[in-house]
Amino acid sequence: MENDDINFMDGKLRENIVPGIYVSIVLKKDQRTGKRTEGIVKDILTKVPKHHRGIKVRLESGEIGRVQEIL
Repeated sequence: MENDDINFMDGKLRENIVPGIYVSIVLKKDQRTGKRTEGIVKDILTKVPKHHRGIKVRLESGEIGRVQEIL
């Protein structure tokens, strides 16, 4: 079993992300600190099915970042 199979809701798989879900993201400006921002997904920006740093999304607030966790 791959590690990603255990943490299937961690935001690294595009198939787990849909508009309207509540997520925790890291904004580009917060990558060094890892500070998270929470919100509702408006758009999915990453086109590939899997990304090691998290799927990039736009929240309804307009903020853009990579999903760290689906809440």
